[in-house]
Amino acid sequence: MSGVNDVTAEPAGSVRVPGEPGVDDHPQLLTGPGRPPLVLVRRDTELTVYHLGRLRAGDRTPAAVFPAPWPRDVGGVLAVSPDLAFAVFPGLHTVQAVEPSGRLRWEVRHSCWGSFCLAHHVSYAEYAEDPEHRYPDSGSSWISADGTTVWAHVSGPLPGDDLSEEHDRWHGHETWLVLAAADGRVLARARTGTAAAGSHHVPHPDPAAMGLGVGEGQDGSPLLWGRLHEGVLDVHHLSDGKQVLIGASPDGHTFVSIGHADPDELTVHRYPDGTVLGTLFAGLPPHGDPADTAQDHLCWDLMHHGFVDDRVMVASTSRSHGDEPVRHWLVDVTTLGSEGISYPHHVRDHPLGIGGGRWVTLDGFDLHVWRRAPSR
Repeated sequence: MSGVNDVTAEPAGSVRVPGEPGVDDHPQLLTGPGRPPLVLVRRDTELTVYHLGRLRAGDRTPAAVFPAPWPRDVGGVLAVSPDLAFAVFPGLHTVQAVEPSGRLRWEVRHSCWGSFCLAHHVSYAEYAEDPEHRYPDSGSSWISADGTTVWAHVSGPLPGDDLSEEHDRWHGHETWLVLAAADGRVLARARTGTAAAGSHHVPHPDPAAMGLGVGEGQDGSPLLWGRLHEGVLDVHHLSDGKQVLIGASPDGHTFVSIGHADPDELTVHRYPDGTVLGTLFAGLPPHGDPADTAQDHLCWDLMHHGFVDDRVMVASTSRSHGDEPVRHWLVDVTTLGSEGISYPHHVRDHPLGIGGGRWVTLDGFDLHVWRRAPSR
């Protein structure tokens, strides 16, 4: 489908990300407030980080390489500090901050994410070959915009906690931690009341604020916003698990979600109270064709999106399970207007916003940068 409110995309550069298909994980893009876009490649023994700008200029030298404490299929969503001084690896039993030299800056241990396991393991080697730990749940981590704190969603309790109460995570003891980036001290903590299969953090331009999306499988996706204030982590639960948090606007005034049970709904909320400012439906014009009787299966993509400037985000729609047709859109979160993107050739890959009026598409290890073509 094309022609309705279309804008034309023009190439702004392409690059081949160093890596070996089938051996290394596909590249991941890391963006956030106050940092240039980074390209991450997780290998089995290390995490390699590239500056996107340097790659585009022909410099394939890694900006940093972090030795990994466990294989790439273990643990949750990791993070890299803005100054590339350390990377945070959230594992099954611990969160570790590792420097490029391999030095362990700090670790914070917690009860295990493994199925029916609440042990406080000392090392990954304790359960590396255990089939009961093969398909665990997981948490995630992120680093604040100013690089001073690490936010981590972990399975509780922590070693040394009072265990006089029933304490397994199925009774609401998953914990959100705010840690000092320098030494891992726990600055604040709060229970999330969730039962995660996995989670992801959404950064906010305010270093004291952070979003957390928790995936509970078919049971829903709790949406939380946390704020560190005078040593206390204030947590607000929004949406009753019905919406998946996907991003915050660069000015911090709004955030965006996609429906959990209704992924055809992309909703813009006011930050921090979650007031709904408007919803765009994937199956309605201009995103869908009313003559197409299958449009009720058109969905917004949960994983690939991002802001291209202060008010416009790039997002994509596709059939259920990512089937064709895949269509890209520029969505203005202040007006709730949307424009379809027309490419000079077929582009199926989902988009990722990187700011500066640009977005990228990834085809395996081939990364393509796009921008809006000037009006004729």
